[in-house]
Amino acid sequence: MTAIPRRRTGRAALMSAICALVVTGTGLTGCSEDPDAGTNGVGKLPADQIQSKTRAAAGAAGAVRLSGNVVVGERTYRLDMRLKSDGATGSVTAQETTFQLLRVGEHLFLKADADFWTDADGKGDGSDADAAAADKLDGKYVKVPQGDPSYKKFSGFTDKDLLLDGLLTLHGTVDKDGHHEQAGVRTIRIAGADGSGGTLDISLEGKPYPLRLVRAGGAGTLTFSAWGKDFALKEPEKDETVDYGKQLPTS
Repeated sequence: MTAIPRRRTGRAALMSAICALVVTGTGLTGCSEDPDAGTNGVGKLPADQIQSKTRAAAGAAGAVRLSGNVVVGERTYRLDMRLKSDGATGSVTAQETTFQLLRVGEHLFLKADADFWTDADGKGDGSDADAAAADKLDGKYVKVPQGDPSYKKFSGFTDKDLLLDGLLTLHGTVDKDGHHEQAGVRTIRIAGADGSGGTLDISLEGKPYPLRLVRAGGAGTLTFSAWGKDFALKEPEKDETVDYGKQLPTS
């Protein structure tokens, strides 16, 4: 199992505090700490090599947790997904409606409340028939047919390689943007087009995994965690599942 980034040691934090006291108390400047001391060394590399190494590390990792906001067109999606090569599980929130996604191999399941299914296609007329149909799906895992347009739309949120390939690409010329810290882990930040093309914080501890992404054009902020930490995937029980065959009723 791949190790996740280690948190900064107490000794390193203590040395930083001592240096700060010496500098502020005496005006001396000789107690500066090498920001790359004790790291994985990627902070010393050119920005393009850092980007290449973090993409390779992310691609090789067996699993990851992805959380945050993604703006697509005029919609903002709140994601909290755990992803690996053969599937994913988690939640997506859009327009104040939250639904669960579960993919095991090529089988994709969606679970939501009755309101989601009533409004899913924007064609519901509020009739008793609509309400009854939505109630049948309330709280159930609905198996999404592979031929249904919804399959491609929703499965994109569960595809680790597809998501990371798109998200970890910064736009414009990529440069280094200093040393930072994310959730207690030292990072090197790279930025596209002086930041307007997005920024990416990469771990300096352990594998050079991406830890935080600010997307270009205000298109969302995402954090990455639990790199390499495996999780179980299992299809829901039959009594928890509704299978509509070749097409969902809301498509």
